[in-house]
Amino acid sequence: MDKKLQLLNSFKAQGTDGASYKVMAYEHMLRVDLLADGQEHWEPTGLTEYRLASGERIDVAPDGVMRVVPTRVKLHLAPT
Repeated sequence: MDKKLQLLNSFKAQGTDGASYKVMAYEHMLRVDLLADGQEHWEPTGLTEYRLASGERIDVAPDGVMRVVPTRVKLHLAPT
């Protein structure tokens, strides 16, 4: 079963360390072979993964609080 990530969105966040971050939201996709038309077909799994633009993973708590996994820095949406 082939998998890939598809970029859904990106947004700016402010960290409790005072730094600004770019957060990338990706949806997990699975390849399906429903049609023999020679094209790749992908379906969303319903799972979303968040990472910094630099690659570090972000955990999102049920209450929506985001934390950078390696550093435990808490993030909140930056004003636009």
